[in-house]
Amino acid sequence: MNNYLMCPSTMCMNFDNLKEDIRLLEEAGIDIFHNDVMDGSFVPNITLGINDIKAIRRNTSKMIDAHLMIENPMNKVDWFIDAGVDLIYIHFESERYVAKTLAHIKGRGVKAGIAINPDTSIETVREVLNLCDYILFMTVNPGFSGQKLIEFTIDKLQRLIALKEQYGFKIVIDGACSPEVIKRLGEMGTDGFVLGTSALFGKGRSYKEVMEDLRKL
Repeated sequence: MNNYLMCPSTMCMNFDNLKEDIRLLEEAGIDIFHNDVMDGSFVPNITLGINDIKAIRRNTSKMIDAHLMIENPMNKVDWFIDAGVDLIYIHFESERYVAKTLAHIKGRGVKAGIAINPDTSIETVREVLNLCDYILFMTVNPGFSGQKLIEFTIDKLQRLIALKEQYGFKIVIDGACSPEVIKRLGEMGTDGFVLGTSALFGKGRSYKEVMEDLRKL
């Protein structure tokens, strides 16, 4: 049985019966509730807001994150910290003073992370890796679900994995996390996966049954 961090994407959850869906996911053995926040500017879509995250926080003691696909996240990170998130990811391209924002997040007692897009180089973000508890590694372009894994990202992932021990961060994969991708990238040395429709939701089986299979990969 693997011990990968399993992070269900809350966008895929049943918001008509949120409390029950959270309970079922917890019973299935998930680790982190992953919240995609999109502003319609940094990425074309608009998704979860503060009230959605507050509702999730009220119904779980599990770790929850906020993946901020928004412009100028420094202006908003305190909203999400006050809403109860445990981890905030920002994009290097969305913030002028990235190190300042990451340091502010950590200063508020919350874990901080960088989201690395397919076209973001490791060299671009390397100077702030010492401020990162987690790296959200995008194997697809941010802002859309249902995409296929971009194969050229794997070489960059291998180089990032080689830096884990030096900087002490964990790597979570976001995008096209099918069982095949989880097995392949998990064996390479990544730590966790964002689970959407490729692996967990809409499978016609219970979350517990699906998670049991994912833990065997």
